[in-house]
Amino acid sequence: MHAIRIIFLSLAVILSTVVKSSDAAPAVPAAASANFPGPILQRFLDGPMREVKEIVFAVRVPGRDHWYVTFSNYSDFSDSPAQKLGFKNEEGVYWGYGDGGRLCAMDLRSGKIRVLLNDPKGGVRDPQLHYDGTKILFSYRKGGTHPFHLYEINTDGSGLRQLTDGPDDDIEPTYCPDGSIVFGSSRCRRFVNCWYTRVATLHRCDGDGKNVRMLSSNNDHDNTPWMLHDGRILYMRWEYVDRSQVHFHHLWTTFPDGTSQMVFYGNQHGGITMLDAKSIPGSEKIVSIFSPGHGRPEHLGPVTIVDPRLGPDDRSAARQVGKVTDWKDPYAFSENCFLVAHKKGIFVMDGNGDAELIYQLPADEGDFQCHEPRPIMPRPREKIVPDRTNLAKLTGELFLQDIYHGRNMAGVKRGEIKKLLVLKQLPKPINFSGGMEPLTIGGSFTLAEIVGEVPVEPDGTVLMEVPAMQSLFFVALDKNDIAVKRMHSFVTVQPGEVTGCVGCHEQRQTTLPVGSKRSEAMRRGSVPVIPIKDVPCVLDYPRDVQPILNRHCVSCHNPDKRSGGVDLCGDKTAMYTVSYWTMRTRDLVNDARNEPRGNRDPYTYGSATSRLMKKIDGSHNKVSLTDLERKTVRLWIETSATYPGTYSALGCGSYYVGLPTGEMTKRCGSCHTEKVKDRKGKVQPRLVFGDDWGWRTEPFCNISNPEKSLMLRAPLVKEAGGFALCEEVVFKDANDPLYKHILASIRNAHDRLMAGKRFDMPGFRPNEHYIREMQRFGFLPKDLSPDALVDVYATDRAYWDSFNYRPAQVQLSSR
Repeated sequence: MHAIRIIFLSLAVILSTVVKSSDAAPAVPAAASANFPGPILQRFLDGPMREVKEIVFAVRVPGRDHWYVTFSNYSDFSDSPAQKLGFKNEEGVYWGYGDGGRLCAMDLRSGKIRVLLNDPKGGVRDPQLHYDGTKILFSYRKGGTHPFHLYEINTDGSGLRQLTDGPDDDIEPTYCPDGSIVFGSSRCRRFVNCWYTRVATLHRCDGDGKNVRMLSSNNDHDNTPWMLHDGRILYMRWEYVDRSQVHFHHLWTTFPDGTSQMVFYGNQHGGITMLDAKSIPGSEKIVSIFSPGHGRPEHLGPVTIVDPRLGPDDRSAARQVGKVTDWKDPYAFSENCFLVAHKKGIFVMDGNGDAELIYQLPADEGDFQCHEPRPIMPRPREKIVPDRTNLAKLTGELFLQDIYHGRNMAGVKRGEIKKLLVLKQLPKPINFSGGMEPLTIGGSFTLAEIVGEVPVEPDGTVLMEVPAMQSLFFVALDKNDIAVKRMHSFVTVQPGEVTGCVGCHEQRQTTLPVGSKRSEAMRRGSVPVIPIKDVPCVLDYPRDVQPILNRHCVSCHNPDKRSGGVDLCGDKTAMYTVSYWTMRTRDLVNDARNEPRGNRDPYTYGSATSRLMKKIDGSHNKVSLTDLERKTVRLWIETSATYPGTYSALGCGSYYVGLPTGEMTKRCGSCHTEKVKDRKGKVQPRLVFGDDWGWRTEPFCNISNPEKSLMLRAPLVKEAGGFALCEEVVFKDANDPLYKHILASIRNAHDRLMAGKRFDMPGFRPNEHYIREMQRFGFLPKDLSPDALVDVYATDRAYWDSFNYRPAQVQLSSR
């Protein structure tokens, strides 16, 4: 009866309003039109949609968070982003989806609605038609369960069949012409580098759901895969290896076996999130949603047509269709005929952006919306590309044809680059913020691991054997092991794959001159990556770098002496250490990460321009480090210059100091205030280091040794043990009430630090969320006692090593 009620209510709101491309938003009439189908739909049914009798679409509650938060749980259930943006269930857990979903079919000539599947507590999404047009592949979360899995159902609503299973989410599936299925999945078991939610990367399975295999090692999301006519899969890849976290979400391609992962369009120009891209029949062009900036919830944005024949970097290759900018889920029949969804319902739209609403949900549906309209009809299979993997191998091969050929290589002389430092990005098992803290201050959001080094031949060629299924990137080094150039992206090779590139940051459409001689690397043959055995592969600042500073620097740069106004001791501040804060905020390290650009000039970042390298070369006060010490510092810089070497540091270990801001404003405000706007836009004075922004106290509060805090000693007279750095005397002695109040606040942070610990302290135990996820992933025992100590370095290592490709994993990961 419920399904019948839905049919009649839906029939009552079949609409045929025409929306001009110049309209700000589609108008929604209050009553049904008697002239269904409307003029645009009728024109399409007489033309490119003549073979379409019905369409299928999903109905569900739209997400409220970022474009990618549509599945799984938040990492910290008590945090405000989860409370504001997630959906809370009976267990008090916040999820990226709301309850309720239907899979529906609509007759385009009568307006009749059929409900194929209805689950008031479940979720339905991502339908796609099989090539024969008789069954629908989609993602479904049964009511009372949490993960989405892949299902098939016949177009008449019979034969519901579950394909995949397990504790992780499987979403956005696409049929491949060889009978396999490619989809996004959180089986990659990692969290967004800069948010509270899980990641989905590309996976592949057989048509029956068996033999699941990861195709993409991305640390962040791969979204909305779809087949191209030539047999490649088009998808969105979000990455920010060495670049801004909010600028680069562009279109990439891969073959269904995961080989030849390559940029398709847009990766040189940030600021657009390119989603839901699909082929346009009879054309080499594709249609996509260009969601603005970092992307809007549910992939909203303008419909955009891209002509790849102009190359991956030509902005003129993209043309926005019309002026309405809150469409989603486009499906093309031609360059002038589209199905598209909107928060108001399902529309047809022409190539000028003129649109017509053909279906709207009943008014009593509340927050529910229509999503992913697709035609129910047979379609031709795309080209089948032969599999180029060898799943019995642990490695693949990468060939670099000429490292000196490429954009922005001017000034690098042939023969100058001697080797490549091979690094890999390490996925996060948990995350708790939108920032990079406490991994870095303004730098990387992730840890990087040293894989090793490979030689560059005199002619600029490299042929290397590298581990399969890793997010690899490279730093070109000169004869002194100084960074010349860095790869601002990552590459993944499949087991047994042989692939390569023309040059270093080269134009994707360029080739080397015809008649080039056979490369020296080819004559020599493939070489394995040579491990660096005398330096930890994942560097940890307190463990690996601070002892070097203690031996060579701290005698002059300590809380008591502060030569040059610099303190390099390892005492802890609220989140970091005194020396780490000094390194990053005084620009002693330049890693050029988290910038809205890539492909910087040679020798402009990393070890080449980090002032710390000059300080330790023997020219600064005759400081003489051993070769191993210099090497350790250099590699720490090249691997992101992070503070912890473990992700267990995330979401814990910070002990902010609650300073008496009112008193400090009176005594210190004449020199230490700044003008800021409050929420109402009114300009107000704010104490630079004393308000509730805890990080502002970092350089001033030494919570390991509170009495040595610069906050206390800078304004204290020298006779009382201070530095008297303030223009006017603030503290004549330690009995000043404000001095005592500040000291008590810092001591309170010290006591909390001693009780709660930090990752580099004996007795440290990570927070319950890290433990929960590591238990879920199988790297900590389920029955771990509340007071048990956790070897976080070993736990992280086991987690990272689980992503090392093993041939047996194909069989083990099925169903």
